Amino acid sequence: MNQVLRICLLFFLLIPAQILAIDKPAYRLFNAKGREVSYEKMIKQLCQQDVVLIGELHNNPISHWLELEIIQSCFSQRKLVLGAEMFEQDNQGALSAYLAGKISAKGLDSSARLWKNYKTDYAPLVNFAKENQVQFIATNVPRKYASMVSKGGFEALNPLSAEEKSWMAPLPIAYDANLPGYQKMITMMPGHATPNMPKAQALKDATMAHFILKNWVENQLFIHVNGSYHSENYEGISWYLKLAKPTIKIATIATVSQKEIKLLTQENRKIADYIICVEDDMTTTY
Repeated sequence: MNQVLRICLLFFLLIPAQILAIDKPAYRLFNAKGREVSYEKMIKQLCQQDVVLIGELHNNPISHWLELEIIQSCFSQRKLVLGAEMFEQDNQGALSAYLAGKISAKGLDSSARLWKNYKTDYAPLVNFAKENQVQFIATNVPRKYASMVSKGGFEALNPLSAEEKSWMAPLPIAYDANLPGYQKMITMMPGHATPNMPKAQALKDATMAHFILKNWVENQLFIHVNGSYHSENYEGISWYLKLAKPTIKIATIATVSQKEIKLLTQENRKIADYIICVEDDMTTTY
């Protein structure tokens, strides 16, 4: 063995193990079957759809970073419409005024009910829409009406005014109590959940689907951001979209956290077309 080779070998053996362990990705991306896929392949598939539902973990920074990345990547290939659960339909006027430059960011903050993590997590999406003249839709039902349904069922909505009803999916709301996601809501809170609680979730799902379809145009891609539970297992928003328009092409993305992200656990497979897997000790945004 020559002297140079001996020196190189000695150097390699003396390198601390933690320096060699440089493969520490912030996330891994899997398909529904649990096979790791590239970001580029996912984008190619997303751009062939009519609607993309990005399911996030609300306080996960990887979710929020990838939302903007996905939007930017798709924008380079398709004309977009954006929408999000985080904006309620009666605040559409304020959101549209901000996008048009008629009010400032401070004006939007004072006139719309923004989530507490808006500035760090959702303002980048809205500002991207503003800078690129992309329509951004407030798709969610105002929270107080979901609360009314949680307490009194869908019947509680009947006395509302025509204006109030315009902020939600048309009544009566189609509802399948046997959908696993709605059933799970009751089993997750034994002794506390009521049959009306999943109905409140259904009102949100139906309303978001309604305003996605109302603002989607042929040959445009509607990218919607929502909590993962609203679109996991092809239920929730996706179920209502298919109910109203069976031929619509939808791709879903879910975000999950695991202790180990090299392999997707069995329980996290098949919950979406693409699964963003993040370590469970990831720093949160709140």
